[in-house]
Amino acid sequence: MAKQLGRQFYLKPPLIIAKELLGKYLVHQTSHKKYVGKIVETEAYPGPQDLASHARHNKITPRNLAEYMIGGHIYIYLVYGMYWQLNISTGLSGRPECVLIRAIEPIEKNHIPTHLTNGPGKLCNYLRINRRHYGLDLATSREIWLEPGEKLLPKKIITAKRIGIDYAGPYWANKRWRFYIKNNHYVSKF
Repeated sequence: MAKQLGRQFYLKPPLIIAKELLGKYLVHQTSHKKYVGKIVETEAYPGPQDLASHARHNKITPRNLAEYMIGGHIYIYLVYGMYWQLNISTGLSGRPECVLIRAIEPIEKNHIPTHLTNGPGKLCNYLRINRRHYGLDLATSREIWLEPGEKLLPKKIITAKRIGIDYAGPYWANKRWRFYIKNNHYVSKF
């Protein structure tokens, strides 16, 4: 196994980590198979002031408790009753900040079409990540973790508006807090 990213990586603000996650490898070791994907698209949710955050106004619910955990924990939730969304908590404990993983490029590309991992729900389905992994600590887990992967030059990172958050109002919906690798075919389609 390559070097697992430790706690220090996750303690930075989400707008920094969202960019630094690009090129990192997300690994899920199941009892039958090892799934590995390069992270190619993310979105930052920097806390309670962000009206697109599930923790807006410091709201605490059973659903979003993992957002309040120290950086490196999985915050996963279901949308539309069928799609899991994988987020990673960032920063210090008690501060609800996270980064949504929007798309991955499978390392094992043989016969894996782009449409299987080019969206947050699709990548969770491909990687077999679900509610069972809620709160899992990526810094210490032997089941799901992150590895260093590829270092990207700043010119390879594209900045754009987040997707599907019009409910937060134009100020927050227009924040350019989505990041993806330029010309990568696995970036989500919308």
